[in-house]
Amino acid sequence: MRLKMPVHGYPHFSLALFVWLSIWSVCFCGKILVAPFEGSHWLNMEVLIKKLHSNGHAIDVIRTDKSWYIKTGMPHYNPITVSVSEVFDSDFVNPLLEKTFALERQQSSLMTFLGVHLQMFKAMSGTSAIMCKMATEILNDDNLMARLRESRYDLVLADPELGAGTMLAHALQVPLVYNVRWVMSKEAHQVIAPSPLSYVPATGSGLSDKMAFFQRIKNLVYFATWEFLYAFLVIPQYQAVCDRFFGPEVRFVELIQKADLWLMRADFVFEFPRPTAPNVIYMGGFQCKPAEPLPDHLEEFVQSSGEHGVIVMSLGTIVSQLPEDLADEIAAAFAKLPQKVIWSYRGSKPSTLGDNTLLVDWIPQNDLLGHPKTKLFVAHGGTSSVLEAIYHSVPVVGIPLFFDQHDNLVRLTERGAGMTVTLSSVDKDDNFLKALQEVLTEPSYRKNIQRLSKLHKDQPVPPLDNAIFWIEFVMRHKGAPHLRIESYKLPWYAYYSMDVYLFLSGVVLVLLLTVFMMIRLLCSTFCKRKLKRD
Repeated sequence: MRLKMPVHGYPHFSLALFVWLSIWSVCFCGKILVAPFEGSHWLNMEVLIKKLHSNGHAIDVIRTDKSWYIKTGMPHYNPITVSVSEVFDSDFVNPLLEKTFALERQQSSLMTFLGVHLQMFKAMSGTSAIMCKMATEILNDDNLMARLRESRYDLVLADPELGAGTMLAHALQVPLVYNVRWVMSKEAHQVIAPSPLSYVPATGSGLSDKMAFFQRIKNLVYFATWEFLYAFLVIPQYQAVCDRFFGPEVRFVELIQKADLWLMRADFVFEFPRPTAPNVIYMGGFQCKPAEPLPDHLEEFVQSSGEHGVIVMSLGTIVSQLPEDLADEIAAAFAKLPQKVIWSYRGSKPSTLGDNTLLVDWIPQNDLLGHPKTKLFVAHGGTSSVLEAIYHSVPVVGIPLFFDQHDNLVRLTERGAGMTVTLSSVDKDDNFLKALQEVLTEPSYRKNIQRLSKLHKDQPVPPLDNAIFWIEFVMRHKGAPHLRIESYKLPWYAYYSMDVYLFLSGVVLVLLLTVFMMIRLLCSTFCKRKLKRD
């Protein structure tokens, strides 16, 4: 016998549930201090901030008076502006990009390899210097620190690309949560979880998780290179700030690893499988959402493409323009295609620009990728862009520029969802045009990225909701030390059990020597008795 609930009972139940959820939400509202990084990192962080604000939390954001992206007068956060002498902005980035473009476009050689990595070392070291100056100016401002302490924050939400957030959480003694993909010059997993070099590719290596012998040698070289940069050029700068404000007994490396939660902008649909830790929460694609209607002028242009569809091109938030000859090569390739092209580009108009290509200063990338007429995405390989392409099932032709972008595109090409054209080969033998035509005409690329999209979306909880739950979890419980592995307290020799191996080796050696001496003594005694009898 099946009982039926009266229909008129549902409205009362729904109202009661709504009231209960509202009370529960209000009870767990708190105050959050956000220490973000600039560029695309901030765009990702702002997605979390908006969601937290909509849940009733009060958000303060540390920004500089020369901030590149973080604005004042926004409804979803209160800015705390710090005066600084130097800042990570376009004046710092553009000269580095110009030198990187020049080096990357040369033919592959040992000198090119060394030049690119030397340039990367300078960029990382220079960025760390700027961040350390900012941290020093914050911690040295007594009035600001008193104001922050009086605010009694429940949580610091930080991007560990900026070490100031890590030190602020320690100074204020509040729980720390990372919105993370990179920790200064290291991929975040390498800081918190084991990373066996036999199948975990190092940053910049361009390798997959299937490596032959010489590839594993290459992987070791790349890993050692980045470890050197991290240990000798980056960490000492932050440690000097810690020494000044907290004393030499506080190690910055331990402060980084002591975070309660790591919200990782990665998804194992995209990332190669690898060891992880209990306090790593995966929220790859959290910024992705269904497409909204395009502005009228873009919708009209897209619809004019007919059955051929549209190609979208963007090289991210940092790259404002390309070398003129490179832009001409790209524009000439686009002009030979039947598709329409929407290109996010702020440089001078390429001389070879075709009638089918529209240059715009800014594009609603998510909405364009989600449009049914979009056939291809030409991208630099940033993590967010690749995940948006996966979410919307758009195959990719990648032009990696620096740092992790080549690695991200390797992950995509390994799964048959895109192709990569290096800067050195874009203008050689129509390589860029051939890649465009290959991905547009070969159905397997779209089928493969559709499969990745289905896997990515098949989750019990959307990535953004999952991230917000865990942030609020840390706030409710005043931290999450039960999820934190103890490796951050161990010196390197204890982490790798070198002291245990040496001790056991010593014990075995002593036992072997003891056995050897006993055998020798027995032999000597036996020989003496035999001589006496003779």
